[in-house]
Amino acid sequence: MAKPPADLALARNRQISSITRQLIELIQRIWRTLSAATIADDLEGEAGAAIVAAVIAGQLTAAQGAQAFVAGAMAEQGASAVPEALLVAEAFSGVAPDGGPLETLLFLPAIGVQRRLAAGMTGQQAMIGGLADMARYTATSIADAGRSADQVGMAATRGCVAYMRVVTLPACSRCIILAGQTYSYSEGFLRHPNCDCQTLPLREAEWEAVQSPEQLYASMSEAERRRRFGVAGADAIDQGADMNQVVNARRGMDYAHIYGRRLQVTHEGATRRSVYGRSRDRAGDRFARFAGQRHGTATSNRYFRSTRTPRLMPEEILRISDDRDEQLRLLKRYGYIV
Repeated sequence: MAKPPADLALARNRQISSITRQLIELIQRIWRTLSAATIADDLEGEAGAAIVAAVIAGQLTAAQGAQAFVAGAMAEQGASAVPEALLVAEAFSGVAPDGGPLETLLFLPAIGVQRRLAAGMTGQQAMIGGLADMARYTATSIADAGRSADQVGMAATRGCVAYMRVVTLPACSRCIILAGQTYSYSEGFLRHPNCDCQTLPLREAEWEAVQSPEQLYASMSEAERRRRFGVAGADAIDQGADMNQVVNARRGMDYAHIYGRRLQVTHEGATRRSVYGRSRDRAGDRFARFAGQRHGTATSNRYFRSTRTPRLMPEEILRISDDRDEQLRLLKRYGYIV
């Protein structure tokens, strides 16, 4: 029985990293034209619009590669690579990792710059910090769009039953202890801001195709071990302590109450103009007029948002249902596949 090479997941990681790197280089060029004194106006204007448009394009590109990635992994393992539904890449763009508006997330660096100025930093120092914030939000948005699309692609391919977490160094301690762990295809992906770990779609439940936490730790220099785990933590691990006891990996989520349960939702992509919004409009949903946000500024009341059916996030759909047919039905309903 063929095993999927970890190189497949690493290639997907390089693809996402390349998209992110090109975006950050573009953002750096734009950022150099901005001023700490006018940063809020700048990000509400043309500069902010250019950054948002670039990140949306990056998310779209990352999502577009998901179905081919899953199909390649299945083909390597001798499983059927034919999906039951086609992924809608546009459904994964324009949304922040927490399900909120991407525009709002990408305006936060302006607030960070203003806070640094208020704390006594120079304009240059404040802008360097703001650029670091923007790079972090951009990298997280691209990686999450790609991983979310990958997981929907796995759900749409019945041959895929699980995925393995592939960790590439440098990585933080929280990710290292999860290296090589295998999860059901529908189980949520543990991640943090700036996390670039990758999934490896699997036909079977257990594989040895990627490095374990212990193998990753052994390949690290002493300085890197101390940087990632802390001096005391690295010393404890060196003396035989359980790495999982040294590091406590956590993930945070935002939830809303819907259908009598706490579920992760988004209002992004829920307007009449969106894929999901058009489907709900045809289904007879009522839409309320509301003011949109354009680069941090409220617009006129020209948008219509569903008042009856919030849009579930893909990972939440996979979490609340164990039945693949029901998962596919919900993914179609909410516009992630067709």
